[in-house]
Amino acid sequence: METNKLPKPNNTAVRTALWRALHVQVDALPHIIEDEIGLKLIAPDDGWQERPDMKYTKRIRASMVARARFIEDFITEQSQQGINQYVILGAGLDTFAQRRPDIASGLQIYEIDQPDTLIWKQHRLVEIGLEIPDNLHFVCVDFETASWWDELLKSGFDPTLPTVLVSTGVTLYLTKEAILEMLSTIKKFASGSALAITFYLPVEMLKDEDKPLMEMSIKGAQASGTPMISFFTPDEILNLAQNAGFSNIQIVSTNDMEQLYFANRTDDLLPSDGEVFLLATI
Repeated sequence: METNKLPKPNNTAVRTALWRALHVQVDALPHIIEDEIGLKLIAPDDGWQERPDMKYTKRIRASMVARARFIEDFITEQSQQGINQYVILGAGLDTFAQRRPDIASGLQIYEIDQPDTLIWKQHRLVEIGLEIPDNLHFVCVDFETASWWDELLKSGFDPTLPTVLVSTGVTLYLTKEAILEMLSTIKKFASGSALAITFYLPVEMLKDEDKPLMEMSIKGAQASGTPMISFFTPDEILNLAQNAGFSNIQIVSTNDMEQLYFANRTDDLLPSDGEVFLLATI
């Protein structure tokens, strides 16, 4: 298939991948994560670093690289404990399988997302000379018409084995009913499975410096047809997890991320407020 006839990847997935690459190019050492593969896949026009969504979003960039590093640390820890299935719900342009074959080669990895993004990604991986290993499975799902669980089972996933499930940047765009359905489906995973899901705080709970950018993001998302519709307080997130029947429930806040990845940096890189991780087990 010719590149100009390919479907287009999700804009949010593209932005997130470019933020990870920009971190390597402009932020001080040590880098929180080294990821320029997404940049190679996207191959943006010259000057992409000067785009407003790149140039004026330093704190969001910091959040995105911290998120990616946290997930990488999470799956590494879980794989060392013997879990060998990894499901990424809303995978976007995730590059873990390409960047970390030392860990990824011991996992069956299932990337779930809309068909356009995953079809484009597969084509571009081959086009830039990166082989798609047998243990990497692309699970294309039209979330409005199909069940991601059914499609995951069709792809060879074994529901009897403990699994790591990660989902970032997804709940913001789902109704509360859809989130409850997602959590109910995740409960079908085998006992011993671990999950890490991001949720977003209401604007009024953010630091003052982050409120204007989030308000602009909400307006932009609404205008583009992908509105941000679900925000939760930490207590509401905990209640969701408890009602879903999860165990070992934990919230990882922006302050926690600062302590993990931003202490003693030589620059002023700090993450924006608002995104929190829910960690739990089944």
